[in-house]
Amino acid sequence: MEESKHPCYNADAHHKYARMHLPVAPQCNISCNYCNRKFDCVNESRPGVTSEVLTPELASQKFSWVKENIENLSVVGIAGPGDALANWDVTKKSIELIQAKGEDIIFCLSTNGLMLPHYAAELVELGIKHITVTVNCLDPNIGARLYKVVNYEGKSYTGVAGAELMIQNQLQGIAYLVEHGVLVKINIVMVKGINDQHIPEVVKKMKELGVFITNIMPLIPAPGSAFEKFPQTSMKEINEMRDLCQLEMQQMRHCKQCRADAVGLLGNDRSNEFRMTKPEPEKSVLPTKQIGKEYRIAVTSKHGKLVDQHFGHTTEFLIYQVNDESFTLMERRKVEQYCSGASECDDSDSKEGQKNAAIQAIEDCDAVLTMRIGYHGQQRLLEHGIVSVEYCYTVEEGLSYVVEQLTMKKAI
Repeated sequence: MEESKHPCYNADAHHKYARMHLPVAPQCNISCNYCNRKFDCVNESRPGVTSEVLTPELASQKFSWVKENIENLSVVGIAGPGDALANWDVTKKSIELIQAKGEDIIFCLSTNGLMLPHYAAELVELGIKHITVTVNCLDPNIGARLYKVVNYEGKSYTGVAGAELMIQNQLQGIAYLVEHGVLVKINIVMVKGINDQHIPEVVKKMKELGVFITNIMPLIPAPGSAFEKFPQTSMKEINEMRDLCQLEMQQMRHCKQCRADAVGLLGNDRSNEFRMTKPEPEKSVLPTKQIGKEYRIAVTSKHGKLVDQHFGHTTEFLIYQVNDESFTLMERRKVEQYCSGASECDDSDSKEGQKNAAIQAIEDCDAVLTMRIGYHGQQRLLEHGIVSVEYCYTVEEGLSYVVEQLTMKKAI
């Protein structure tokens, strides 16, 4: 069966088989309050993030390149950075060009489901056997808080009317796909205080429709999105909801919330190795000459070049002294890693000693610069007067950004 080689549909497959996402679909027909597709971090794993957008022809070339270098590649998917069906012409052409190569490969795509009633039959005819639909609610009143705008057939819908249209099309399309033998996976973004209590009802309905599996995912507050200040849903809360919904149907527990250009195993993204286009050079956020005050900043970085490590994963902090003239690396402070997986990072009490030790190691710092830190970790650092700043790209640019944030806070 094909799902045995699909790392998202089979938990046993994600250690054995690789997948690649083709970022050929830049346009989206809805605006979600938790999404900002303009944000791109080279180290971030989050839906909608990509460092390039490809034409179908480039996508076909990239497939051949990856297939030659990754023998266990089993899946080609289209997951944005917008919506696959909002870009149907390029999505379809990309798939057809790769199908023409005659390789043994599984095709899948992700969609918000708004256009499923229009394209479900073509998807079946094209031979797509795996489709993921993001369904966050069944109640239009809840949907009105999640979706800002729904653009459909030349008209824009907002509020309850937009959410109602969205839900109606999703359910109609899912029913058709299941009826015609497509394995449907449902993604659900869990947003505390909005749809979290409603999720069991969504899962129950998906079971009734014959969906293969549901994937409850945490909200990752995207910079620039309407929900950027919302706390990230903790993995403890996610796993509790998965345990509850497991009573209804199978739950995916190994999701990495992949980028739109992800390549490789789920736990080892190699997208940086397979760039078809050159990224534009990044501009420094703030010249060091504008600092005007001395700060001490702790940084989490694997090799000292990029801000590419989660706070709970670090085994040492790089301590920088920042003054009017330069950024100076003063020392490296060793700590014990207290998080070995997403389910432990935020709420577990089992590593309390290591968490306290990490905070004590940087008590003399004004801020910590890190790729990602949980909500509760941020609050604990604030209690010690330490500001948490999440950032990507180079350490130097990140330090400039931290200084900008600290300067703004001081001015308030």
